[in-house]
Amino acid sequence: MNDHYLPVDAARRYCEQIYVRHGFTPEQSRRIVDVVLTADLYGIESHGIQRMIRYHNSIIRHLVDPQARPEIVFETPLSAVIDGDRTMGQLTASMAMEMAIAKAKKHGFGAVTVRRCNHYGIAGYYARMAADQELIGFSSTNTEAIAIPTFGKQPMLGTSPLAVCMPADPYYFWFDAATTVVPRGKIEIYNKRGLALKDGWAADEYGRSCRDAQRVLDNINAKKYGGIFPIGGDSTDTASHKGYGLGIIAELFTGILSGGHTSPHVQNGGMGDTSFGFMAIDYGLFGDKREIRDRMSQLLRELRESPAAEGHDHVMTHGEKEMRSMAEKQKTGIPANDKTVEELKKIGEYVGLRYEDYLAE
Repeated sequence: MNDHYLPVDAARRYCEQIYVRHGFTPEQSRRIVDVVLTADLYGIESHGIQRMIRYHNSIIRHLVDPQARPEIVFETPLSAVIDGDRTMGQLTASMAMEMAIAKAKKHGFGAVTVRRCNHYGIAGYYARMAADQELIGFSSTNTEAIAIPTFGKQPMLGTSPLAVCMPADPYYFWFDAATTVVPRGKIEIYNKRGLALKDGWAADEYGRSCRDAQRVLDNINAKKYGGIFPIGGDSTDTASHKGYGLGIIAELFTGILSGGHTSPHVQNGGMGDTSFGFMAIDYGLFGDKREIRDRMSQLLRELRESPAAEGHDHVMTHGEKEMRSMAEKQKTGIPANDKTVEELKKIGEYVGLRYEDYLAE
């Protein structure tokens, strides 16, 4: 399978036009695509343009409604709950974090949850929105139940990520991780590339480690037993119970606080019935912001300058790799495998666009 390298600006124009043709405004389309391409630029292929086919199918199946509008159903000076009403996840998630940011700027803290919405891309995108406003940002989403609890075989939790971002120099602290060993998107990428999964990533219908990506995905799609292991894999010896607990924490800040569906009751593959959680914190509540940022920057610098293990160049901090990836891909383009390119062409044909007019080889 070959990798194609798509020029970033051309890919952005093509993808934006797809969403305009689907009925979104140009501004909405720019936001959706910015979230999607940020994932690719950061090196998170699982949540980039390879997800476009999933979004497309959800729109044509009316699980996503381009004309729907989110509704604020509960609000206090510090918090809010938004009903997504089948809106595009990236749009309502951005709205929610903007509300949390506004509350934090006024009161020092803001928390907003969302229910009845759709896949929103990488959690870290929204955490960084707060950091760009000199705040600490937090973001999480639940998903359909595709993660099995420690010692279980039935999916009960989502891959539900936790993301935190804080300003620092020269790189933000940017942490974004699924509470499972890998997200579903990575299983999809391995399947597209015909690669075997790593031991301890996912389970078959008996709860045993399984390296067959297609078998794992088929079980997930058929709502059978089996799924993805929590962080720590299949054993408490490797701390599976810790990832299991983190998955419940993600559920607390999303489905529980929003009054939405919890992962065992998300029925549509995470489309139309997922929940999000966002927080923004003004770290000026704890002293001089410049001094606090400098302390964070110093900690991260000391970590990077600490001795590297044999076989490694240096210790990295969260956010460094993503910034390096972005700089590289702005030059080389976004990698996309043959199947993803075919999907992009198929979507374009559906909405009346020629892929070659934007992304000629």
